[in-house]
Amino acid sequence: MTLIISIAIGLAIFISIMALAKIRSYVKNTDRQYMDPLPRLLKLVWPFVTFLAYYFGELLSVEHIEKSKIKLRRAGLTYLVTPQQFFALKLISAASFGLASWLCFAMLDKPAGIVPLAFALFGFIFPEVNLNDRQKNIEKQIVKMLPVYLDFITMAVEAGMNLNSALMQAVEKGPPGPLNIEFQKVLRDIKAGVGKIDALRNMSERLNIKEIKSLVTSLSHAEKSGSSVGETLRIQSEQRRTERFQRAEKLAMQAPVKLVGPLVMFIFPTTFIVLFFPIATQIYALFSQG
Repeated sequence: MTLIISIAIGLAIFISIMALAKIRSYVKNTDRQYMDPLPRLLKLVWPFVTFLAYYFGELLSVEHIEKSKIKLRRAGLTYLVTPQQFFALKLISAASFGLASWLCFAMLDKPAGIVPLAFALFGFIFPEVNLNDRQKNIEKQIVKMLPVYLDFITMAVEAGMNLNSALMQAVEKGPPGPLNIEFQKVLRDIKAGVGKIDALRNMSERLNIKEIKSLVTSLSHAEKSGSSVGETLRIQSEQRRTERFQRAEKLAMQAPVKLVGPLVMFIFPTTFIVLFFPIATQIYALFSQG
């Protein structure tokens, strides 16, 4: 009887493996020739990502795919994952968080209840939170480096170069970062035959940052009215630098207010304990003697 059960279990495992291999064979290998290289951690789970993206990606609505495309584009991940693959990553993250919490409760020998479900829900949301944080970080870097690149472009234009050559000089000489990558995309669009203002407008739509929108609008007006592009760029550079200084002042003024919470919750109680503990022990000693 034991032998029959063992053979049945082995046969079931073999059939399951063969069925999974057959299902996996329908999934086509994605062509990543023109995509960004995968991070090391993502490479480990990439077969599962492609599997889930193939079978669950078709269930996503067109509106959800378009919104995910916009989010991935603003976070600089357009050439890393597709919306379907990002949804698959969310499913893998949910399964990983839920399984990890269940294993923790199993090792503690306690009933898990709905805790693994709550962790799975958090795991499903976690990639979205990470994506939003990445997008905000990229926007901060772009706004921070914009005056530097405007100075490069302004100097090149005032030296007699046209805007295309000035952008090339800024990309070559400017510091690396998200803004450098965006200007490279603008130059690539211009080489492909897109007008320079239209290429800059495409960058503005990709990023959706008000400083970039203001720059593109000013350059568009300067092109149409025939005014000096160099003067327009210099005004934009000074304005962006002034705004950056004002943001720094605002953060400096907010620092004392933000310190009130840690002071009240952590530093003040500790100080009171250190000061009043000797007094309390002396009072207690006096009452105990009396």
